[in-house]
Order: sequence, then structure tokens, then C-alpha cells
Amino acid sequence: MNNPIYNSIGQSYNKYRRADARITRAMIELMGLRASATIADVGAGTGNYSRALAGEGYNVIAVEPSDTMMAQASPHENVKWTYGVAENIPLADASVDGVVAVLTSHHFTSQTKAIIEMSRICPAGPIVWFTCDHREAKDPWFKDYFPEIWYETYKTLPPIREVRQTIKEASGRNVEIVTFLTPHDLEDQFMTAGWRRPEIYLDEDARKCTSGFALAEEVETNRGLERLSADLDNGAWKARYGNILDKDTIDWGLRFLVVR
Repeated sequence: MNNPIYNSIGQSYNKYRRADARITRAMIELMGLRASATIADVGAGTGNYSRALAGEGYNVIAVEPSDTMMAQASPHENVKWTYGVAENIPLADASVDGVVAVLTSHHFTSQTKAIIEMSRICPAGPIVWFTCDHREAKDPWFKDYFPEIWYETYKTLPPIREVRQTIKEASGRNVEIVTFLTPHDLEDQFMTAGWRRPEIYLDEDARKCTSGFALAEEVETNRGLERLSADLDNGAWKARYGNILDKDTIDWGLRFLVVR
């Protein structure tokens, strides 16, 4: 089973998409499960968060459709791998105590089918989606340089309240939205991680590990990169956005959806 998107963008994933301890800690707190619980990590990628959770004592079943991503996975005695997609999870009914999905829901072909499947394998325990809604972001300078990429996410990531309603209706359970303020020094360098480190976006390999850049038109990306590089060199970026350099965190739309 293959996922063509990640087969093309996942070549250097482990170098730039390392699990961030604060995201891991937040998921653990939101799940509220004992350390020996079994958790399904749906859309696990290279398993960075699977291993982080396993390192905290959880038994993790990593579900992933991409050979390229799975090939980069480092083994962990508490992580079991299985091929599968969110809309058809190859696990038995009521087989896990909790489910996590980390920055992967925009790749689901059907969020409704995904949550039905997650509820099937975890009918009583918590389900935690880590996702984003850029409509909720506060003063995101990124869109001034890469507007096509920024607004494209509006198509793949519906408004967070709509997603909550979809999950609520499909699962028949309560759904809470929890804001995650983006730290300036994230280990997991997804698309908005460089809000205080704009030079990150000049690194081609780093860009390739985010679906937003990987799927964008090259001419659009290059146009933004030229402007950003010039503005970093001549001080224009700092003059416009330097006020954020004193912030440790910012709200750029990251959200947890917690199903209980």
C-alpha cells in the first residue's frame, strides 16, 4: 500500500520532522490514559510520535500507508507497525484504549469515515487529533510571502468548528477544541514552525518535508522565496515583523480536537 504524496515528500522526514516533546506531553495530558495503555497512531508517518509515546510507556500501534515513510521508521519495542489508511483501519473493534492523529487529517479522503473507523477501534477511550486551521491564526506573516500555499490549506483543512461538528455527528460523542500555541523552537518543523525563524523556509530539504510546499507550484514558491530572502538580507522582514521576535509562542492556528 502506498501514499503517493508522502512517497515523494518524505525522503528526509526524520531530519526535520522530529517529535516535539511539548506536543507529545499535550497529547498525553489530553488522553488521560495510564502509561501501559494501547494507543493507535493513525497516519504515523515515520513514527516519531509513536516512538515518543512508546518512550513514555504506552503500547503503540502505528498505522501508515506509505512505504517511504515506514522505511525511515526506527524500531521501538513498544511500537507495532501496520499498513493501513484512516478510512479503513486494519484493527479489530474495541482493540485500543486511545487514538491519536498528528497533523495528518488533511490527507484523509473522508474525515467522516476516518472518525467512524477510529470510534470503531476505540469506542470508549479518547481520540485526539492534532490539526490546524489557518483561519484562526493571529497575524501570520507567512501568507504575505506564500499566499497560494497558505490559502490552499483552506481547501484541505475545513474550519475547525466544522470539523468538530463532523466528528461529533460521526462519533456521537463530545468533542473539545483545545488551542496549542506554537513555540518558537519547535523540533517538528512543519509548515508554520518557522514563524520566528523565517530562514527555515530557505532550506529546500526542510520545505520538501511539508505537504504545503511539496504540493505547491514551483513558480509560486520561488517567487515567495526570492522576496523572503531579499527581505531578510535588507532588513525589511525584521522592520515589518520584528515585533514577534520577543514572543516565545504564537497562535498560528494549531488545534487539538479531543473526542471523549
